[in-house]
Amino acid sequence: MRRGELLGLRWSDVDLHEGVLTVRQALQRVGGELLIVAPKTQRSARRVALPSECVTALRAQRAQQIADRKAAGAKWKGTAHGLVFTTKNGTPIEPRNLTRSFEALCVRAGVRRVRFRDLRHTCTSLLLRTARLPAVRLRPRRGRTEG
Repeated sequence: MRRGELLGLRWSDVDLHEGVLTVRQALQRVGGELLIVAPKTQRSARRVALPSECVTALRAQRAQQIADRKAAGAKWKGTAHGLVFTTKNGTPIEPRNLTRSFEALCVRAGVRRVRFRDLRHTCTSLLLRTARLPAVRLRPRRGRTEG
C-alpha cells in the first residue's frame, strides 16, 4: 500500500475477522493542509487480503489506540475520521513524520536504508517468493495495472 493509503485507512474499512481491508481514501498534505483525498488512481481503490501477520499487527494497533485514547482523555481528537494510524492524541499522522520514523527504525535495526515507498516492491517480491503467485495476481494488492 502507498503511504497515503495507510495513513488514510479507517477502521470501518478493515475487516479483521475476514482478514481484508478496502482502500477507499488516502491522507495527503495539499496546499499546507492535511486532507483526506481519493486514492491515486481508479484501480487504487481496492480490496486487499491481509496475511495473518498483518491481522495480528492491526489487532495490536487497535489495542494500542484504545489505550492511547484512554490516556489522552478529553485531549483525544481522533473520533472524526476513525483512522487506524494516529498520533498519541488521535490526530492524523503527518506523512513526512511517518517517513522520518521509518528511517529512524531502519537505523536502529541496523538494516539497509530504503525509501518507505520501496516497501510495496519488497512486499511483492516476498509474496512472489513465498506464495509462488504470478505477478498478475498481485496487481490488485498493489493498486497497479502493470506488473
